[in-house]
Amino acid sequence: MDHHAELSEFLRSRRARLTPQEAGVPTDGGPRRVPGLRREELARLAGVSADYYTRLEQGRTSNCSDAVLDAVARALRLSDTERVYLFELARPKRTRRRPVVRPQRVRPGLHRMLETLDGHAPAFVLGRQMDVLAANRLARALITDFDALPQRQRNMARHMFLDESARELYVDWEICAAETVGALRLLAARHPDDPRLTDLVGELSIKSSHFRTWWADHNVRERTHGTKRYHHPVVGDLTVAYETVTFPGDADQTMCVYTVEPGSSSETALRLLANWTTGNTPQATPSTASATQGEPSR
Repeated sequence: MDHHAELSEFLRSRRARLTPQEAGVPTDGGPRRVPGLRREELARLAGVSADYYTRLEQGRTSNCSDAVLDAVARALRLSDTERVYLFELARPKRTRRRPVVRPQRVRPGLHRMLETLDGHAPAFVLGRQMDVLAANRLARALITDFDALPQRQRNMARHMFLDESARELYVDWEICAAETVGALRLLAARHPDDPRLTDLVGELSIKSSHFRTWWADHNVRERTHGTKRYHHPVVGDLTVAYETVTFPGDADQTMCVYTVEPGSSSETALRLLANWTTGNTPQATPSTASATQGEPSR
């Protein structure tokens, strides 16, 4: 990932989405050759010279202060995640040899946590390239059996874009997929020298037109919590809330845990899925699952 080129494209895209009316910038009402704010207008809002901001947007500054970056972030009305991304791109990076990226390993204690949650909550651990490093049985039953896949394919982004079943599984596939791209872009900024991450972005760009389009939007997303809707082939529809947790000692590993609303049809579906994974309800089918939830089968 070329940080200079990415910084330039990111700033241009954020400037283009901010209209003069939104920014409170007076205009003469005449035609404008660029969408959004002009460079000199943005520079004025940020309190820097137009020449300095131009050099920043073109990636020609090597030591931009935090104060200036803060001012630019405020002028562009960046979200907290976008502000973090801006700092990742604009801070000078030391020239260094590409590091040897060693395989990530999940600690035995985290494996035990996953097992403890099994039967109650789907849970899994993601690595720095969105690799699924570990997942409990309930997570594998809900999403896909990552353990049955070749090592290279145990990846949440690959599952989202290259597994045809994902479009049926995620009710809001386009939203989830676009969020995955935003999260991957943030990871790419944080780990610019990771060759496996670079290869992943290249592979998805070649194989998925949706990925290429959303990658070009330069949106970033940090997924810490939220909801997802699934249409599972065995238990039907369910909505989960997710929370992500990072642990001291390995910030590159994130545990994601799914929960459901007590007393809801989603809780019924998840309980049925848990029983199905242990073989207690071998008769479960999409039609019986839908009947359990009081919904018509699809």
